Amino acid sequence: MKIHVIGLGVHQFSHLDSAAQNVLSKLSQEDIVLGSPRQHDMLVNYPHAAKRIDLPKLSQLKNNVQDWQIDGVKSLVVLASGDPLFYGIGAWLGRNFPPEKLTFYPNVSSIQMACHRLGLSLQDVETVSLHGRPLGSLRRHLQAHKTLALLTDQYSQPKHIAQECVLAGLDDSKIFVCEALGYETEKVRCFVAKDLQNTDEVFYPLNVIVVKTSPQKSFYPSSPGFPDPLFVTDKGEGKGMITKREMRLAILSLMNIENGDLIWDIGAGCGGVSSELSYWHPKSQVVAIEHHPERLACLKANQERFGLVQNLSIIAGRAPDVFQSLSVEQSVPNKVFIGGSDGELASLLAYVWSLLPAGGCLVVNAVTEETKYTILDFANLREEAGDSDEYSLQLTVNKAEKLAGQRVYRPSLPVTLFQFRKKGTV
Repeated sequence: MKIHVIGLGVHQFSHLDSAAQNVLSKLSQEDIVLGSPRQHDMLVNYPHAAKRIDLPKLSQLKNNVQDWQIDGVKSLVVLASGDPLFYGIGAWLGRNFPPEKLTFYPNVSSIQMACHRLGLSLQDVETVSLHGRPLGSLRRHLQAHKTLALLTDQYSQPKHIAQECVLAGLDDSKIFVCEALGYETEKVRCFVAKDLQNTDEVFYPLNVIVVKTSPQKSFYPSSPGFPDPLFVTDKGEGKGMITKREMRLAILSLMNIENGDLIWDIGAGCGGVSSELSYWHPKSQVVAIEHHPERLACLKANQERFGLVQNLSIIAGRAPDVFQSLSVEQSVPNKVFIGGSDGELASLLAYVWSLLPAGGCLVVNAVTEETKYTILDFANLREEAGDSDEYSLQLTVNKAEKLAGQRVYRPSLPVTLFQFRKKGTV
């Protein structure tokens, strides 16, 4: 069975190219056209003989396709709003069916249409999909001097976007609401975030929002190294159980995160390291493991504060006890940071090393001499086995304070960082 994925564009009634029209014209009564009721209605100018079926939930669709193939369906047409491969169903189909079964027919996306209405070059716009995603996932994008194009749903309407801008300190940001694009009732209106946040204005449900953020200083960082006071901690003002800014920057460098990495942060505390890892690397997955109730509450608060709702998973429990309860998506990391171990460091090091694939990375810190000796014992084992490239450094930070009106530098405890990279063919 061949699957044709047809983009319908941004119109009340679709405009299709000749290739897509040809597919529809050749459908038989045994074939199927799959889409929402609105999408089916958009094909009014392109009649076809196939069965019209409403799109089921994606969790059911793969089984349905298999059943239809058994029943003798030769062609399945899947209708998609806009461009199927731009935040559309095309990506899901590509993950679940072999490429030789799929043919895509592109069309204009709503983001393209909105940019043309506003005279914006697509390469200068950052697209963020909030459709079916938590509103908080917008937060990592809210910095000064940015142009954001937002795909929205009922939970991310103009008022909600304005409230997020105000929360970020960007209350002078301009918000363009592009409603019912391609329809006779199309509207494009501009608002200021601080005025829009409490509005009773009613907007058409089908809308694209473009945000031009103001030059104001955002609450959300635009470069690595969150200031410590930004974090919710168990002792307030960034003084609780978090890895401090200077050490955190060194750890981020040693972890060397890339797209697709699965990272464990063991003994995550209030979430200093795991928050930055997930904030700067949205296409990687971070699993933060913590058991202390107060620190766990702070970790969850920081996840919410920085909008880390898609790629940061929090596991409440003590390592290594919780490892068996991790899901398939959370298991077998390729990079691990151990920030705390509650006396289980030796067994954690051995277990994590057994899991890491070739090329995997383990970073661990030590403040006490006892912890350092445990890591050095592990380093000696790795040297004997010849299965690791080791790198270590010791950092001491002296921070300025005022004493009787004069500047003095107070030394902090030295921290030793160890990095182990597993040898072998990746």
